[in-house]
Amino acid sequence: MSTRTRTAGNPRTPVQQAAMIVGAVFLLVGILGFIPGITTDYDTMEFASHHSEAKLLGVFQISILHNLVHLAFGVAGVAMARTVSAARTFLLAGGAVYLVLWLYGLFIGHHSSANFVPLNTADNWLHFILGIGMITLGVVLTRRRANNPTV
Repeated sequence: MSTRTRTAGNPRTPVQQAAMIVGAVFLLVGILGFIPGITTDYDTMEFASHHSEAKLLGVFQISILHNLVHLAFGVAGVAMARTVSAARTFLLAGGAVYLVLWLYGLFIGHHSSANFVPLNTADNWLHFILGIGMITLGVVLTRRRANNPTV
């Protein structure tokens, strides 16, 4: 096991870096969701409804609300990357939210009025991967630190 020395050029711990990267990706996705061309059927985008046929990259069904949620998660990730405990909380809690969203997407009908986000099958499985990935990062990147505070 190697130890990493924190330097002036790299003051963040791995969990803080992960939260920053995840947050930045969410910000990027939120912005891209508002760009015609990157978002197909842009003219059908609604605020919050399963009737929105807009799809990010032609795959992931989105709405204005969906994009705003991505932007909010992005801001939270970047802001919470300031401290180790907040970064870990962002990854663990955010991952849990995405797993709940995955379950929600599995159990509601895609054409149901309860599908207000909106979600399609691609969104559901991406939410599953995000949930597992974020929780894994939060646990794995802080486990070593808890066992060896000098790392």
